[in-house]
Amino acid sequence: MAKPDASMRQVIIRAGKTALRVALLDTPTADAIWTALPISATARTWGNEVYFETPVHVAREPGAKDVVAAGEIAYWPDGDAIAIGFGPTPISRGDEIRLASPCNIWGQAIDDVTAMKTVAAGARITVEKA
Repeated sequence: MAKPDASMRQVIIRAGKTALRVALLDTPTADAIWTALPISATARTWGNEVYFETPVHVAREPGAKDVVAAGEIAYWPDGDAIAIGFGPTPISRGDEIRLASPCNIWGQAIDDVTAMKTVAAGARITVEKA
């Protein structure tokens, strides 16, 4: 996996009273998201995942994966969406965090991603530079 960007770019993902700080990795997807900021969208949920559409269009990167670790912040190329998994989804096998299809990992959460459990579908969600 890519390392956090040397310039220590960070974003804050906010939904209601929930805020999640994310350190950007050094990837093309992270660069595209950074350039598109601020992003405002409507949160959707799928099991223990919050995802939301972005104006970003990036192809699947060579290291894309569908099973992620808690804290890895993903971009879903099939839906032009940011995906934040924090536990099992409807297609998970056991306790794994399995996203709908391979995603680009563009950030690493600084804060505990399980805080996203409080985000309801339909909530306003924003991503901005920290």
